[in-house]
Amino acid sequence: MLTQRGTDSMLRRTIRVKNKTPAPLQITAEQILREAREMQEDKIRPPKQKITDSSELADYQQRKRNEFEDLIKRIQWNMNVWIKYAKWEESQKHFNRARSVLERAHDFHYKNHTFWLKYADMEMKNRFINHARNVWDRAVNLLPRVDQLWYKYIHMEEMIGNLGGARQIFERWMGWMPEEQGWAAYIDFEVRYGEIERARVIFERFVQCYPGVRVWIRYAKFEMKNGDVGRCRNVYERAAEKLGDDEEAEQLFVGFAEFEERCKEIERARCIYRFAVECIPRGGGEELYRKFVDFERRYGG
Repeated sequence: MLTQRGTDSMLRRTIRVKNKTPAPLQITAEQILREAREMQEDKIRPPKQKITDSSELADYQQRKRNEFEDLIKRIQWNMNVWIKYAKWEESQKHFNRARSVLERAHDFHYKNHTFWLKYADMEMKNRFINHARNVWDRAVNLLPRVDQLWYKYIHMEEMIGNLGGARQIFERWMGWMPEEQGWAAYIDFEVRYGEIERARVIFERFVQCYPGVRVWIRYAKFEMKNGDVGRCRNVYERAAEKLGDDEEAEQLFVGFAEFEERCKEIERARCIYRFAVECIPRGGGEELYRKFVDFERRYGG
């Protein structure tokens, strides 16, 4: 008959750890405690408190504020704590207090564009448009290279029908020479409201800022879409003059020739292909030569 000591001895002999190397993923005691606490928080929820009079409401609000303030003292670097505090004040309809919280958070998080998005969203959601403008203005002044801030600011003005204000913001943004998408958004804005001449002027500035083949072709297609064949041809001609030696010139000449072909200007298209063949070395114009051969097959050259 086995004794307890004998049983323990057998277990120690049978259960042996062969691989004693440390596990690749180490779990700390802090992580174990945190996970246990999170599981407890999910299972154990305090009962809902029913507030019946103003004094109880005041006590509840003061208690919550004390909790938030204590939390901020410990982890003021955590932006989410500030945002939760401000959202709670917002839920209590204490908008000035919510602003005060976010203004205090500004000292720690003003370089984080998400902070500005949350701040402005609170003001817009509660229809404080002038306050929202103030927030957006400060945001784009501090972080002018964050395109999302400009887009959101412009979108707000457009949604409330302030097209002049939206246009002014676009102009401020263009002063920073943004990426191509920013210029395209400005053009799309003007086209959306039928301001074709304004869009044309912006395109002229666009090709000065980004004088590449892709932008010139985009400009030419804009003119063609608006039914102005003469202007479209002029854009292609100017682009060919400026970018004939560009590494992407093949794409430009093909686009120009196809435009003339669509306009039934066969001889013009042929001249463009011939000119391009002379400009572009054979080793770098495979698409051009293929297009030219297909063109001549269609038109009998």
